Amino acid sequence: MFHAGRANLRRHPWRIAGLVAAGGLLAACGSGAAAEPTWVPQQSLSLEGGQRPGSSSQPQSPGPGGSGGPGLPGPTAPGSGPRPTGGNGSGSGVLAKHLTAPTGLVLLPDGSALVGERTTGRILRVQPRPDQPVPVVRTLPGLSTSGDGGLLDLALSPTYSQDGLIYAYITTGTDNRVIDFTLTGPTALVLKGIPRGAAGNTGRLAFDGRGRLYIGTGDAGQPQLAASPTSLAGKVLRVNGIGSPAAGNPKAGSAIFASGQHTVNGLCANVATGTVYETEAPAEVNVISAGANYGWPTPRRTSHRPASTLPAKYVGAAGCAVQQGVLFVATTTGKALLAARIGQQQKVGAFSVIPMDQPLGRLRTVVAAPDGALWVTTTNKDGNGHPTSDDERVVRIIPIPSGGDAPPV
Repeated sequence: MFHAGRANLRRHPWRIAGLVAAGGLLAACGSGAAAEPTWVPQQSLSLEGGQRPGSSSQPQSPGPGGSGGPGLPGPTAPGSGPRPTGGNGSGSGVLAKHLTAPTGLVLLPDGSALVGERTTGRILRVQPRPDQPVPVVRTLPGLSTSGDGGLLDLALSPTYSQDGLIYAYITTGTDNRVIDFTLTGPTALVLKGIPRGAAGNTGRLAFDGRGRLYIGTGDAGQPQLAASPTSLAGKVLRVNGIGSPAAGNPKAGSAIFASGQHTVNGLCANVATGTVYETEAPAEVNVISAGANYGWPTPRRTSHRPASTLPAKYVGAAGCAVQQGVLFVATTTGKALLAARIGQQQKVGAFSVIPMDQPLGRLRTVVAAPDGALWVTTTNKDGNGHPTSDDERVVRIIPIPSGGDAPPV
């Protein structure tokens, strides 16, 4: 296990005071945690967009990047990039298309998003309205994309308005690791030494409401590593913002928070309660508890059972998000966005399907926006789907119940 705390302290000296005062990043980040998003019910779900009649079928050049916080570029020079779609200007619908394996997605304070492409390392700026430019704002080099590796996830620093930091889970030629960076500066190592393999290089990131970073790691195609008390594979790790084991972890000095994971396809936090949820294919939804083992590869008598499972028709658990007391899970095989109420003691209720006006196919990532919308990415060109001419896409959805198919909010 390795962390780059010293290097990051030199790079980010403002953090020293918070670490000294709170024994970690808790004090520095606690006051900067985002408030629980507000979801205002509507009458019906709206998913509008698609190609505007008469719009060009050729890729457009990126336009101005705008400004959404520290490190975000201003106007960008013309260049090649994915093309946004048309729409009716309502703010719902397909926001970008012709992307390459979009997996990581974070929302910025100005309402736009940064979308990371797993196989290219490109980070794209996507606006919350259709028919806007989609510039490439940065490319992360040196990725290894074999075994489903590459740029696997993004997370925004809880103190982004001060530091402009973005965190990324990436695969290199030697390991999986977490780095941080601004869009205009160098990258810095946060945590390295997460085993990589010919398969099983899944990984997700999530900050809780106290500024602690949870890192979900796959088993690297070696199931025995998930049960090993020393390996970082097949685990949920918990560190502070500079990569040191978080205070209060089950074993002092260790980043391991929970074990027995197989494929961490989704990791999301309810910032209001501090609860962290993890999703694994084909159908597991886990509530992550300190020191718990989740049964991979060999269940134990003390292993934690899933908090919930997806309906048999809608398996292929991928990314997850929490919005106003509802857990959303994107599915690949199931080709649906699912929703379940979170009850007392964080119990996950029965899942229902969020209805949509148009089919999206396989879904990879879902992120909740402060305005009540959800942003999702498709994964129809991963070798298992039936892609359309628009794939891959980033889509904004208003997850409003319709016809009683989804839980009322």
